[in-house]
Amino acid sequence: MQMNRRLLKKTAVIVVLPLTAVIFVRFFMHHPEVRDQLHHISFGLFALLIFLYLLAIAALTFNTYSTLLLCNLKAKTQESFLLTAYTAVINFFGPLQSGPAFRAVYLKKKYNLNLKNYVGATLVYLAFWGIFSVFLLLSSLLKWWLIALAVVMLVFIFVVSRTPQLKDRFANLNLRYWYYLAAATALQIAAVTLIYYSELRSVAPATHFSQAVVYTGAANLALYVSLTPGAIGFRESFLVFSHHLHHISNSTIVAANILDRAVYIVLLLMLAMYIFGTHARQKLIASAAKNKT
Repeated sequence: MQMNRRLLKKTAVIVVLPLTAVIFVRFFMHHPEVRDQLHHISFGLFALLIFLYLLAIAALTFNTYSTLLLCNLKAKTQESFLLTAYTAVINFFGPLQSGPAFRAVYLKKKYNLNLKNYVGATLVYLAFWGIFSVFLLLSSLLKWWLIALAVVMLVFIFVVSRTPQLKDRFANLNLRYWYYLAAATALQIAAVTLIYYSELRSVAPATHFSQAVVYTGAANLALYVSLTPGAIGFRESFLVFSHHLHHISNSTIVAANILDRAVYIVLLLMLAMYIFGTHARQKLIASAAKNKT
C-alpha cells in the first residue's frame, strides 16, 4: 500500500509538472495580453509581495508553535521559525513535498514526540484550513450570513472540544489551545488573501476584494489534492473550475499565478540563504542531538 502511494505521487509529479508547463507555454504563446500584464509589474509591487509573504511565514511560525502546544510541547520562537522556514524550503524544492516528513522526524528525534499526536494536531490544522477556505469560497453566496455561520461554527467547535468523547479520542492532545491554532490559521489565510488580492489587482486592476476572497478560498482548497511543489497545476485547476464564483478570467488567473510562483521562489531562496548563512541546519541538528543525549 505504501509503495503504491509513493508510486502514485511520483507518477503525478512526472506527469502533472511537464503537462502544466506545456499548458502554460501554449497559453502564453496564444494570449499576448498575459505577457502585457506581466510586463507592467513594478519593483514596488514585488517588494510588497515579499513583505506580505514574510507576514504569511510569521503566521505559519505561529502555526507551528500552536501545533506543538496541542502536542503539549512548547518550542522557542526562533526554533519554530527555523523549523517553519526549513520545512517550507524542503517542501517546495525537495522530493515529493517532503517538508512535513522532515518536521515530524526532527520533532520525534528532539522531543520524542508521539507521531500519532502530531498527526492528530496536523489534522486539526487542516480542518481549520478547510473550514475557513470553504467560508471564503462561498462568501459571495452567503454574504452577511457568513459572519453568523462563522460564529455558530466557532461556538460549535468550542462545545465539541470539551466533550468527553472527543477528549478520549485525542487524550494526548491539549485541546485547550485549539483557538491558538485557529487564530494562527486565520492570520495565515488573511496574509494569503492580501497576497492574491495584490497580485490580481496588478494584472487586472478592476478586480474587487470580494473576488480575491473567493479566489483565495478556491486556491487554498487545492492543498488537499496537491501532489506537486506549490500545488502547481492543481491550484490553477481549482481556480478555473470555480470561475462562476469569483468571475476572474483565465488569462488573469494564469498571469497572477506566474507572478505568485516567481515571488514565492524568490522568498524561498531568501529563506534558504538565511538558513545556510546562519548555519540554521546545523543548529537544528545539534539541538535535536543534544536533547536526545
